[in-house]
Amino acid sequence: MAFETLITNGIIITVNADFEIIYNGAVGIAGGRIAYVGPAADVPGETASTPHIIDADGGLVMPGLVNTHTHLPMSLFRGLADDIPLDRWLNNHIFPAEQKHLRPETVKWGALLSCAEMLLSGTTTCCDGYFFEDAVAEALSEAGMRAVLGQGVIDFPAPGLPDPGANIQHAVDFARKWKNRSPLILPSIFCHSPYTCSAKTLVSAKQAAKRENVLFQVHVAETRNEPDLAGLPPGRSPVKYLESLGVLDADTLAVHAVWVDMDDLSILVRNNVKISHNPESNMKLASGISPVGAMIDCGLVVGLGTDGCASNNNLDMFSEMGTAARLHKVSRKDPTVMNAEKVIRMATIEGARAIGLGDRIGSVETGKEADLVVVDIRQPHLLPLYHPVSHVVYAARGGDVRYVMINGNLLVSNFRLTQLDGKDIMARVNAVAKNIRFSDRDECRP
Repeated sequence: MAFETLITNGIIITVNADFEIIYNGAVGIAGGRIAYVGPAADVPGETASTPHIIDADGGLVMPGLVNTHTHLPMSLFRGLADDIPLDRWLNNHIFPAEQKHLRPETVKWGALLSCAEMLLSGTTTCCDGYFFEDAVAEALSEAGMRAVLGQGVIDFPAPGLPDPGANIQHAVDFARKWKNRSPLILPSIFCHSPYTCSAKTLVSAKQAAKRENVLFQVHVAETRNEPDLAGLPPGRSPVKYLESLGVLDADTLAVHAVWVDMDDLSILVRNNVKISHNPESNMKLASGISPVGAMIDCGLVVGLGTDGCASNNNLDMFSEMGTAARLHKVSRKDPTVMNAEKVIRMATIEGARAIGLGDRIGSVETGKEADLVVVDIRQPHLLPLYHPVSHVVYAARGGDVRYVMINGNLLVSNFRLTQLDGKDIMARVNAVAKNIRFSDRDECRP
């Protein structure tokens, strides 16, 4: 068997159905796909002729991480307005900053910065929703990343869309443009929330997503006061409201889903809705703790996400895994809940399933597309190594990622980006940030 790339001498965390761990394992890649997974001693064929051999040096080989909720260009606003409630954060700081500073070129540089951060910390796929999403798609294409990208829909003038009446058509145009343009990018439609989108907008956007056969994303039940913000009658939860509109189904990604009760969970299960859990953002904005354990027990597909850099303030999915595991243990006063294996599944295969890619990525199995990361364990905080799965969740950091491969292409090698010019991206973003910092000095003070 001829391989284009062979990763050898690694501990493979397959995240297959049995969560198999292969010590001293190897992964062979051909045609952008995984062609062999198994012991290094059993690699078929003559390996000496393999053009590219990666020595994992005893490191952890695992699926690339899947970030199920991002607003990539918001890296431009990292740290701009911290330590304030969500409604003030959005209305007094973020929305004004977006209107004032977002242009296609600034959005692209912000997205490229996020791509660099994600790649260097082991994320190979993201699910994004924002404005000027065409510029985001261009950035992801340049970075070589896999993504589901949603053009934002909102019922007031937004960056790039001064007429809210054209918001859905704008999203449809984006979806049609990118549907078959890149094998790594799938378009989506992203309605911001039930309190920024009318019932008519939510229904029309979902109908458009169905016609275009794309994922429908929406923030749902993020805060306790969301029913009041959305003008819902007493006793009507955002989940019940969305079900009454007919927008919940297997191709709907509900983001956050913090303030949901058992009736809401029954609705989500009945409609096979997918969930994106964002623990660090929820904690930072004091939104609450989503009942993720109950969701998983009910059979819901739950992926893990960071949210945008303005509310997290990073895109490190290793950090997000550790937070998710610890948060739910302490909230339920049970050290056995949200164990390491479950959290890794959320960050890989379950995240892939949540955004419609579970048959293509999310596990190290033959036939799947070669989205892989290698974690270097030659670090003081990663020794000794007794349980690789525990290490990933409780000890590893994004900065420990040594190699990153997407679709068989090596995008991080020996901790360095191979396709993006990180220094240039950071310089460009700093130039944009100077304008934001000085023009909004008073406006964006907490």
